[in-house]
Amino acid sequence: MTDTPSGQASDAIRHADILIIGGGLSGAMLAAQLLRLPGKRQVLVIEPRAELGRGEAYSAVELGHTLNGNAARMSVDPDNPDDLTQWLTEHIATGGWPESHQQSVPISELFPPRGLFGVYVQQRLAEAQAVGAGNGSTVEHVRAEVIDLQIMDDAVRLTLSDGQRLQGAYTVLATGMFPAARTPQKQSSGLNAAALDPWDVAAMRQLDPQSTVLIIGSGLTMVDAVVSLEQAGHRGPIEVFSRHGLLPHVRRQPPEWVDFLAQDHSIRTPRQLMRELRRHCREAIAQGIDWQAPLDTVRAHIGRLWSQASDVQRRQFVRHVRPWWESHHHRSPPLSAELVARLHGEGRLRIQAASFKGLEPSLSGGVSIRIRRRGEAETCVVHGAALINSSGIEYDWRRVARPLPQQLLTRGLVRPGPLALGIAAAVDGAVLNAEGHVANRLFAMGPPLRGMWWESTAVTDVASQAKLLAARLVV
Repeated sequence: MTDTPSGQASDAIRHADILIIGGGLSGAMLAAQLLRLPGKRQVLVIEPRAELGRGEAYSAVELGHTLNGNAARMSVDPDNPDDLTQWLTEHIATGGWPESHQQSVPISELFPPRGLFGVYVQQRLAEAQAVGAGNGSTVEHVRAEVIDLQIMDDAVRLTLSDGQRLQGAYTVLATGMFPAARTPQKQSSGLNAAALDPWDVAAMRQLDPQSTVLIIGSGLTMVDAVVSLEQAGHRGPIEVFSRHGLLPHVRRQPPEWVDFLAQDHSIRTPRQLMRELRRHCREAIAQGIDWQAPLDTVRAHIGRLWSQASDVQRRQFVRHVRPWWESHHHRSPPLSAELVARLHGEGRLRIQAASFKGLEPSLSGGVSIRIRRRGEAETCVVHGAALINSSGIEYDWRRVARPLPQQLLTRGLVRPGPLALGIAAAVDGAVLNAEGHVANRLFAMGPPLRGMWWESTAVTDVASQAKLLAARLVV
């Protein structure tokens, strides 16, 4: 795969058939699907990172930062759910990932390191490139950031951070996720500037091993942060603050359960869903079956349920159900969950239901934050040697202080999605502008469509969207 580095600004405009903005999982999978389709086409993937296929999620280098789904759930091939399992089987057999024996389970139930998953994605992209070469198709990595976009009658033109200009018949926003811990905020509290990166083990090694570390947020990013601290040799107290004080449940491998939503389409509202789901979970427990079994059947229906819900029902779900949905559905990999449970049992890790209210001056070094514990009217100040922002993903593009999202919103080329989650689009991914008109040449996929489908970030979601969108773009 060719890789074009940043260069001198030029008045020349490079042309291609399809431009993909973002080269993480979404962009890489779309490129792979385009390369596998018959026909000759040139695809440019604009991504500032040195490698395609990794993005934020799969750039982790520590073995302890694993996928939160087992191999059987994480295939990038929408036509072969066993693709990752098959790849891992061959990879392990040839000496790769020797640490896999620490998980005494079949390969399909392994939770691979996220960095290794990035290698898998890259290999599948390279294989697609070989297929595309037979048809004269190419994909090129343009290493820069897109800072502006112009939609014309017959093309879309991009302006890059290095002054380059690109033009293509179609452009796809495959920007992936904006982690709150790494994303500049338009209205910033200064939290990120004062906080350690949850995945920066090297920085954590500089801390006093016995010092107190404060963490904002108790979801999967917090789990990663605790793993990072452990690998850095930290042995002191860890104080976790989140509004609801909920921890992710550990992911298990439950038996199959009846797909009750496929059998009963009268279940439409969040209230109906939760009532019926609780009934099935109680029934499963009474039979000695893991409650995760009925919960896992819901996953395939979330897009339908979310898209047919009213805005009022969606708000009810986000306000009243979301924290419990996230902790029960977006579950922790077993080894990471075991670490969190052990530290919690030892008293080193404490989870407190409290809201973060801001930073406070600290005269004695370290960092101080103001919080308000649930049920209390008054705020208080908590001090630690370091602070980690583990508040998850920022889906509201209005808050993301990056050039492209701000330009697209300011000029009305996109509009926020339902409940300001991502951006609005038609069913086929065609972006809606501020007036609600459907774009002919600008599309989106993956996390930017969170508001359209609710679950639009998982590997299987992205893989399915990539296949459908690729077919749409080459018609």
